[in-house]
Amino acid sequence: MLQELYIENLAVIEKACISFGQAFHVFTGETGAGKSILIHGIQAVLGQRVSKDWVRTGCDKASVTALFTDLSDEVMDLLAEMAIECDERQVTLTREIRADGGSIGRINGRTASVSALREIGMLLISIHGQHDNQILLSPEHHLQVLDEFGGDPSYLEAYQKSFRQLQSIARELGKLKKEEAYRRQRSVLLQKQIDEIGALNPKPGEEDELENALIQAENAERIIAGLSGAAGILAAEEGVADQLEGAMRLITEIEDVYPDTEELMHRLRATVIEVKDIAEELSSLAEDVNIDEEKAQRLRARYHAISVVKKQFFCDFEELLVLYETAQNEMDSMQDENDRIAELEAKKAELLTDVTEKAHALSNYREETAEHFVERVSEELRFLDMPNVLLTVQQEKGKLTIQGMDSVTFLISANKGEIPKPISKIASGGELSRIMLALKSVIADRDRIPTLIFDEIDTGVSGKAAQKIGIKLREISRSRQVLCVTHLSQIAVMADTQFMIEKHDENDRTVTQVHLLDFEGRVQEIARIMGGENPSELMLENAREELKRVKEET
Repeated sequence: MLQELYIENLAVIEKACISFGQAFHVFTGETGAGKSILIHGIQAVLGQRVSKDWVRTGCDKASVTALFTDLSDEVMDLLAEMAIECDERQVTLTREIRADGGSIGRINGRTASVSALREIGMLLISIHGQHDNQILLSPEHHLQVLDEFGGDPSYLEAYQKSFRQLQSIARELGKLKKEEAYRRQRSVLLQKQIDEIGALNPKPGEEDELENALIQAENAERIIAGLSGAAGILAAEEGVADQLEGAMRLITEIEDVYPDTEELMHRLRATVIEVKDIAEELSSLAEDVNIDEEKAQRLRARYHAISVVKKQFFCDFEELLVLYETAQNEMDSMQDENDRIAELEAKKAELLTDVTEKAHALSNYREETAEHFVERVSEELRFLDMPNVLLTVQQEKGKLTIQGMDSVTFLISANKGEIPKPISKIASGGELSRIMLALKSVIADRDRIPTLIFDEIDTGVSGKAAQKIGIKLREISRSRQVLCVTHLSQIAVMADTQFMIEKHDENDRTVTQVHLLDFEGRVQEIARIMGGENPSELMLENAREELKRVKEET
């Protein structure tokens, strides 16, 4: 619960420190005294939007700090997830608002994001103000109210899990189908590349080999002549070999008188052998070379075919091989995508069946919930002096959305014999306030939020209806901490604790102060609410008697 609230330099509040207990607290005071500033301060520490205009004139910043105690396990778990240490189940939330427009949040003194404040705040306090009546006036919020009352999120969670899976598959499927036209166009080009290059069936290094073979085929006569002629020169009589052997004979004749030629003789012998071997190899090569015009024609045709395909796809021979492999891989990938589309289509159909079944289960649960909801809210409305109000829940089935297949509208008939119509068309301000309180009352039984704040719940209400609202708020406060800003004495007297918001001038500045009222202070304030400034003795006595009566009844 909210244990303490400290405010500094927030609008007209220079400093205020307010302590709360586990009870029903009311804030009263004249219009414009600053009661709404208190609510703004609480909203600030809960991570709601703030404005630099909230900073007191002449100050650099405003700050609001709230101490919460007796934290629930849910809040403790969330703090643990945020790695925030928390002793004795207490947490302090702080929000500083700078005059330059920035703001800083802190949790237990550690800097925290506004979203972190908001996430924790949602588990600590629920605030109902006049603007919340828009929930009743806007049918799109009615489904949320009904689900909150139901209290069993399992149906909605199961549905939403499957629905999100369906959405994810639908998005992927839509993307693939959107690209399908491009893939069809692209596949035509790829198939042409595969067919043309595949028909050619090029091999790595083939172009260089082909070019060399063609050169040899076209110059076969020259090659044969050259090889044969060279072999003839080396091997002919009185050729190179014979001349070398003649040289050897001459040297042999002088070996006995000039032995220094021994090494040279060895070299000449080796040379003769090498020359004869070369002559034989040249002859063998010449015999292997054939003049084959048909082969030359085949080589020319193959070389030309490769050149044509290279020009067709604007690449060299090596790039042609890469292009072929890339085209095959891309075509395989496209086939995989087509298979994926078929797979997703089947999965989508399966999920659609599952989602539809879960939507019907959720819808049936809501129908049952609506019956109990109408009973409970009608019971609360009768207590709040609206016995003739007939509440119905109009539930219609439509297309599947993240919230299911239902649209829900609350209809009421304020008087006997009238056909129920949308709340926005027939409810007055006072009726809206009481209907909203009835909703808050029945929903409060289902959630675990420890503190409820009602900002001017009494709008458009007076007399007996106001008294019933006060009784209901007091009843709620027996299981929850309740804070209420009110202008009505019938509500104020029901409180366990009353604070008066008072505005006065101090050193040419407007200052708002918050006073905790004792019994006599409450008598004075409630009498003022009843009869205005300078209440009569009768008003004071009436106020005193009302406070005593409430105290005795509880």
